Amino acid sequence: MRYRTSTFRSRLGSGLDHDTERPACGPASGHTDGAGATTLITDLPYGPKAAEVARKAVAVALHGAEEVLLDDARLITSELATNAFSSGSPPLVLCVDRTNPTTGGLEVEITVTDGGCSQRAPSSPQAPGEEAESGRGLVIVEALADAWSLTTGTRGTRAWCRLTREARPSTPST
Repeated sequence: MRYRTSTFRSRLGSGLDHDTERPACGPASGHTDGAGATTLITDLPYGPKAAEVARKAVAVALHGAEEVLLDDARLITSELATNAFSSGSPPLVLCVDRTNPTTGGLEVEITVTDGGCSQRAPSSPQAPGEEAESGRGLVIVEALADAWSLTTGTRGTRAWCRLTREARPSTPST
């Protein structure tokens, strides 16, 4: 099975169509605007390998980012991909938008979409019992992300989150 992966520099928001909330199929016109925006879009396998492939893709998209942010992003992406496989239907698509705002810092938006499911989105994540082997995914996402949302439907499901890191003040060299 072949997977499609696209990485491109673009205007903020052009890699993810915010009007339809679906990943774009390719780069928008204009490859860079100087704001340091990068988008990675990749198909994920519909199966147990979805989380592994998603973690690797996030590591590529966030190359050079601080380790704590990278760890959080990999964990969140793994949870979203696992949920898409276990609750949704094919196709699974991952979109990672990385932006370096002009004020400094880093903003990362992670979106996983699937072909839909018949279950309604929970109004808030419910913590599972201590002995439960699953059910912690959205609790983890809520704990680590600065913002997140989940929209479900029979024609498509979209899980989205944002991670932000402020610019570190530069220290004078001596």
